[in-house]
Amino acid sequence: MLINFARTVILYIVIIASMRILGKRQIGELQPAELVITILLSEILAIPMQDTSLPLMNTIIPVLLLVGFEIIISILNLKSVKFRSAMQGNPLIVIREGVIDQKQLKELRFTTDDLLEELRKKDIFDVSQVWYAIVETDGTLSVMLKADEENIKIKDVNLQKPENVYKSVVISDGSLIEKNFPECNTTKAKVERLLRKKNLTVKDVLLMTMDKDEKYEITERDKNL
Repeated sequence: MLINFARTVILYIVIIASMRILGKRQIGELQPAELVITILLSEILAIPMQDTSLPLMNTIIPVLLLVGFEIIISILNLKSVKFRSAMQGNPLIVIREGVIDQKQLKELRFTTDDLLEELRKKDIFDVSQVWYAIVETDGTLSVMLKADEENIKIKDVNLQKPENVYKSVVISDGSLIEKNFPECNTTKAKVERLLRKKNLTVKDVLLMTMDKDEKYEITERDKNL
């Protein structure tokens, strides 16, 4: 009995330490690789709790390997946009300027009922109120409402309502995101020209966003990191 208690305590500590290393995401926010590792950890750690004849090291070593594997994947995600895209996928726009993108819905295997359900979860019951809707890599839906829906009070007092503006990511972690160029009517040459005006290269930029009017924002990389 004492041995079972000690083994359970040790495994509990291992689980807590592993989860602390892996991060604080909730289950619904896990990326595919993170979810797989979480499931594997739960399966591996459950076995020695039930079978006391198994040496603890037979469990602890695979746990450490999985945690190490997740750390390596996280580092590669930070270093390579292509690797991150392959592992996590890319956000997909399912409503663009108030129009449902049926091609993207088909790619995601989303029905219109699925889309409307996700909107209702955000207290949006009329799809015509939506200017942009984006399915994130963790499966959640991000929504930008039309300006006249977000600013009813502004309209009521006859103030000028703000324009609808969607800013696309054109540079992420020092890499050009060329698939987003059509969203902001830009090209690689335009982006590089704007960077040259600030004496920057693509590699110097952590994040650059741009809208269709070529209004852009740049966050430079911290050279000390």
